[in-house]
Amino acid sequence: MYGAPHTFFPVPGVATCTHIVEPAMPVMLPVSTFVSHCQPMTARPRLSHSPFLIALAFTFMSGPGVTAPASTLTAPTASATTSAAAARYDTRDVIFSPVRAVNGMVASESALASRIGVDIMRQGGNAIDAAVAVGFALAVTLPNAGNLGGGGFMLIHDAKTGRDVALDFREVAPESARRDMYLDGAGNLRSGASLYTHRAVGVPGTVAGLLKALDEHGSLPRAKVIAPAIDLARKGFPVGQTLADMLATEADMLGQWPATRRIFFKDVIAACTPKPCTGDKQSIPLAAGDILRQTDLAASLEAIARDGAKAFYEGDIATKLAAEMQRHGGGITAADLKRYKAINREPVVGAYRGNRIVAMPPPSSGGVHIVQMLNILERYPLGDYGLGSAQTIHLMAESMKLAYADRSEYLGDPDRTKVPVAGITSRAYADVLAAKIDARRAAPGATIRPGNPLPYESDQTTHFSVADKQGNVVSTTYTLNLNFGTGIVAEGTGILLNNEMDDFVSKPGVPNAYGLTGGDANAIAPGKRPLSSMTPLMVFKNGEPWLVTGSPGGSRIITTVLEAVVNAIDFGLNPAESAAVPRFHHQGLPDVLRVEKGINPDTRRILESMGHTIKVQAVMGRTQTIEIHDGVLYGASDPRNPDGLTAGY
Repeated sequence: MYGAPHTFFPVPGVATCTHIVEPAMPVMLPVSTFVSHCQPMTARPRLSHSPFLIALAFTFMSGPGVTAPASTLTAPTASATTSAAAARYDTRDVIFSPVRAVNGMVASESALASRIGVDIMRQGGNAIDAAVAVGFALAVTLPNAGNLGGGGFMLIHDAKTGRDVALDFREVAPESARRDMYLDGAGNLRSGASLYTHRAVGVPGTVAGLLKALDEHGSLPRAKVIAPAIDLARKGFPVGQTLADMLATEADMLGQWPATRRIFFKDVIAACTPKPCTGDKQSIPLAAGDILRQTDLAASLEAIARDGAKAFYEGDIATKLAAEMQRHGGGITAADLKRYKAINREPVVGAYRGNRIVAMPPPSSGGVHIVQMLNILERYPLGDYGLGSAQTIHLMAESMKLAYADRSEYLGDPDRTKVPVAGITSRAYADVLAAKIDARRAAPGATIRPGNPLPYESDQTTHFSVADKQGNVVSTTYTLNLNFGTGIVAEGTGILLNNEMDDFVSKPGVPNAYGLTGGDANAIAPGKRPLSSMTPLMVFKNGEPWLVTGSPGGSRIITTVLEAVVNAIDFGLNPAESAAVPRFHHQGLPDVLRVEKGINPDTRRILESMGHTIKVQAVMGRTQTIEIHDGVLYGASDPRNPDGLTAGY
């Protein structure tokens, strides 16, 4: 069913519960309102036991020193009829079931947005129409990451032409940007200057990118695709617990801007004693269950639906954005907005165990380095080493260190910097790097330096994946950078503004908000796009789309997506199983192998004995994945975000 060698294939005619989700009532209801159905699944006999099942059994059931008692009895032989019945009974070993659909599917971090995308396809739209509708809807329902005031990347497979397109709508530095713009007179970084000020904002690309995709690959009118987002913004929707928690966490940052407070805060009367008394009025963030209405954002969306990208980059919205910048010493001008262009690029292409990998090229660093790491890992039989084994984690972590070392040296905006993509993704270069890996010992992070690929030259973010029955697939990651970006809403627009300027190297060798360092290739310059870890990705099997995935997560995006690919190809996990596996990450410096809870303590001890410094930290990434087999779509939204939903029909 899932198209990998160790995957469960149910017996024909046996009904299995696949948790197909459909809205039980209109879209404005709380996200938990959906129904689940049991449906029969097309099947073939399974080939072998799932390594995921074995790994979970060892992780959660075994303990040190526990062995099975030796039997002194000979087991009785069952009759042929009994054996056949037992075989039919014991056919299912899928622990987490993906959503199943045949006509169209959307996986995103917002149930409301996913349902909007599915509804667009029900109305005759294709996957690109649905993806654009989801992108605009997430600007309403997921304000910490979904956006009009940020930027991102979109990978499109056009079934009609067979082309793969990499759409770059990354933000750019304004013309006023300078290499040393965040340094004080002594050459030191000014705290927060690249994160929480108007000078931290790059020229947004989201509106240009989404509408370019719609114009070139969509089939429905712009107004029809944007209408659901307008409706949500104007009518409002109940705040979920996850968003409420983020608003509370970021209250100090958000609360300093009046336009932001008017949208995401409410006035309450504080309790007072003794009675009778009059309490003071206080402004606090919206709580779970409160209705979030965004009338200014609805008006901005209406202008975009009516006038297209021109409304944002030259019209009334542009005027308001430029005025906001001028009032607060920001760098973006009306001329910067008018100059902005989204760009079609050629994807990065690689291969892994007979599968074709298609990923985003620079200024994304993700595609280049995933192909690089897969080239290194292909020489190792990871499937034999086992899911979650110390050997598998060690080899993947060592590959990660080598890739991140090259990232710090060579990656940047390809329009301004010579990025040795062919060299980094070369198999000959992978051979050189793999020779540096000791299969039994971790290399200290401080000793790893960027390699030389030139001779071979020939956190908050969100992701959504979409597929339709015609074979079109879309993988999109876009962002404001940190949660809510700068926290600044441009007056009169309802649009939160990014802080993507922090993704440039403000000072060589000094880490950014995600602990990443860099050099001249990613230095600040006017009109330049900052380097990104966003990694929308597709895998093709026998020439057809097979896996569509991506994730938010800052510097951990690349390793999260790498693990999703390895989980699917090497270990035969379906999207739901893969999303549930504990993740790990190493970026060289700091020299720490970061892991999620759930990695077996015995495994951690083995890794420590190999020289790794282990830290169990917060969860990493939130994948949105769709797999396609024989015309059937199987998808899953990462359980690390309870608000996410994969929906299909």
